[in-house]
Amino acid sequence: MNKISNFGIFTILFVSSLTIMVGTVIAPSLSGIVKHKDLSFSASWLITLPSLGVVLFAPLVGRLLNRLGTIKLLSIGLIPYAILGFIGAFISNDYILIIDRILLGAATVTIQVSITAYIADFFTGESRMKMIAWQGMSIELGGVIFLAIGGILGEINWQFPFYIYLVALFCLILVAITLPKPKHSIVDNSQIQQENKKSKLKVRLIFVASLLAMMLFFVGFVTLPIYLPQSFGFSESETGYLMASISVIAILTASQMPKMVKALGDGKTVALGFMFFMGGYLVLATTMSIPFLILTVIFIGTGFGFTIPLLNHMMLEASTLQSQGKNLGLFSMGVFGGQFLSTFIEYVSNNYTAIYKVSVGLALIIGCAMYFMFQKLSKK
Repeated sequence: MNKISNFGIFTILFVSSLTIMVGTVIAPSLSGIVKHKDLSFSASWLITLPSLGVVLFAPLVGRLLNRLGTIKLLSIGLIPYAILGFIGAFISNDYILIIDRILLGAATVTIQVSITAYIADFFTGESRMKMIAWQGMSIELGGVIFLAIGGILGEINWQFPFYIYLVALFCLILVAITLPKPKHSIVDNSQIQQENKKSKLKVRLIFVASLLAMMLFFVGFVTLPIYLPQSFGFSESETGYLMASISVIAILTASQMPKMVKALGDGKTVALGFMFFMGGYLVLATTMSIPFLILTVIFIGTGFGFTIPLLNHMMLEASTLQSQGKNLGLFSMGVFGGQFLSTFIEYVSNNYTAIYKVSVGLALIIGCAMYFMFQKLSKK
């Protein structure tokens, strides 16, 4: 099998960052979009609708992976990603715009599944875990960078952030130049069936864990832009800096995740991640002191770093060549489904303190449940 150059690794990480860009890149210009587009629905849907598209199309994309292969599927995903994202700035019909954002989600899950499967083709064992950790870091770093670029361009013109989606065409060129085609070995069918039976329960558990981890992580991103100005008098830029700091902590934690897994094991590390989510929301629920917000940033960022990148690696490890596409599609459904579920957290209460208290309870219960379920699974 051909080896991947450092330039190729850069391409993998760059392409991976597109999955977080799908919603965040236009977030800073939402107010401008509202002024210039007479929307009959909430402008925030433009950010969450791609997540719905991921959930709807993930099963289909998982099946296509086995038929088309990683490189071809990745190329197929990058082209509509660029086009659908870009034309959103010029669509005036609400229904067509909704369809456009949902289909953009389909292109996003195509990219996520194929690039993660490509990592699985070329990396194994500890090197795969490190690469998945780097992928998680690049996704969070991409969120910070694209959010900043989107904000700068949005101040110039509300349509300019949509142009950033065209970077996917540049990624397509990089893929063609730097990524060698993988060669699959033939896997015995009886072995595949045996592995599937053994890992079926673990795959389901990883799906549930990814869904709930991403839901808890995004509770902060849904509520903090309103809670911080109301309760602490933060400006928009100050709120942005704090939320970007969460992503920075997530990047740093993801880089250390392989060491934590080596010390505790994967199941305990995931459970610990939920405990950090609990700590972050506990601070928000019990104190109104600005210095304590630093703890919230550290805890929520660490919670992400110890859950989502690790669960991605665990899903790959639990998959066979035959089930890889389906399982990665399932993981994408969990991650983006969690994002979509987090938008409903405001229906819990109009009081943000109550929302954070509920989040504390959920994180504690989920963390304990994950600990015992992963422990039970490891003994089988």
